[in-house]
Amino acid sequence: MDFYGFYTGEIFDAHEFLGAHKTSEGTTFRTFAPQAQKVELLLNDQCIPMEKIYNGQFYEATVQDVPFDSTYEYRIHAHGRYVDHCDPYGNGMELRPAHKSILRDMTYSFHDDAWMKKRSDRKNKPLNIYEMHAGSFRKPEERADAWYNYEELADVLIPYLQENGYNYVELLPICEHPCDESWGYQTTGYFAPTSRYGTPVQLMKFIDQLHQNGIGVILDFVPVHFAIDAYALANYDGSALYEYPNNDVGQSEWGSCNFMHSRGEVRSFLQSSANYWLRQYHFDGLRMDAISNIIYWQGDARRGVNANAVQFVRNMNRKLKEMNPGCMLIAEDSTSFRDITTAPDKGGLGFDYKWDLGWMHDTLDFLALAPEKRPEHYHKLTFSMLYFGDENYLLPLSHDEVVHGKGAIVNKLYGTEEEKRRQARVRATNWHSSVSGTKSGRWISICSTIRLTAVSMTT
Repeated sequence: MDFYGFYTGEIFDAHEFLGAHKTSEGTTFRTFAPQAQKVELLLNDQCIPMEKIYNGQFYEATVQDVPFDSTYEYRIHAHGRYVDHCDPYGNGMELRPAHKSILRDMTYSFHDDAWMKKRSDRKNKPLNIYEMHAGSFRKPEERADAWYNYEELADVLIPYLQENGYNYVELLPICEHPCDESWGYQTTGYFAPTSRYGTPVQLMKFIDQLHQNGIGVILDFVPVHFAIDAYALANYDGSALYEYPNNDVGQSEWGSCNFMHSRGEVRSFLQSSANYWLRQYHFDGLRMDAISNIIYWQGDARRGVNANAVQFVRNMNRKLKEMNPGCMLIAEDSTSFRDITTAPDKGGLGFDYKWDLGWMHDTLDFLALAPEKRPEHYHKLTFSMLYFGDENYLLPLSHDEVVHGKGAIVNKLYGTEEEKRRQARVRATNWHSSVSGTKSGRWISICSTIRLTAVSMTT
């Protein structure tokens, strides 16, 4: 690993050194814990001392004959006590409430060369994205208390997407997280696909199968904040290693920990995670959550721009595009901050698209009106035309509008149950038939979750 690049926040491959890796000498476990007094590897039923390496801030242990699917964690001693943590760079984790890391077999040969060679950011092609939470899309009839695994999900999802005209699917966060009832935005494993739906190899097969059927896959990625659970990143080495030490900026509005993007080690961690999902799993793009909280301190424009975090995103996006040709980078951002979709070398953040959340809110407000009142409120449909030339926008009908008891999107429409469903069918047909167009040289694309099974998700 380029240690200087790690500390200065320039590398995208920290996961190839840190974490657990099989070698000819055995399985080597490494972790970064600069403030720890000592670190022990808890592997299956063993407690193995780890040795300091390099400058004393990294710990390492090599163990012979460790089988795949072995569980492990790091016992980190600091301030006269210890806490057992999962591996920040681990490739798998146990199913909640258990939380140990799992040594996963990552061997898989993709069969999607044709797709990978031709994929693009779709700025000059139709783009219709289905946003999906893997756990609530559909349940197996024969085991309603469980979920489809990744491979099974592909079998039921692909016909659905093809029938309804979607050419991309966006997965709400599948990095490991502790709460079944959540969408997955409070992460505990930034390199571990959730074990709720199977193994890493099963996820690779899922993406491979979608690609072979002409469907791209986007991952919802969370670069702003992480879960507070003591076994994960919070106070990892007995200090605020990944988060801010001050709660005024260290705790997010969701009660989670904010990443400290001014630290090079944190930037290298997040950049490596983003690159890992694109390269290891062949994801076609990342939809990055809560970019407003990257741009402004705590997402509040009155507190000013967080220049270090903005520069982090700009640099990460530039390099991700260079390393992963044809990948798509999408910002979920509700601010008026300029040049979100402008190239980094021109002063922008380097995203390909920005979600137009204002369009979503205005459109749903319009559709909630009685037909006879709609003519006097036509501006709700046209207002976004005043600014849509400023960025490359995606027009979303997303999970944001069905969370916290808001109910299904179809229930927001005006009228009786049958009238609501009739309008939903009409709108879906219209949007599907006009998923791309130009205005002021900009392409407009659709991210639609209008289908009833998608918008019925609630937490």
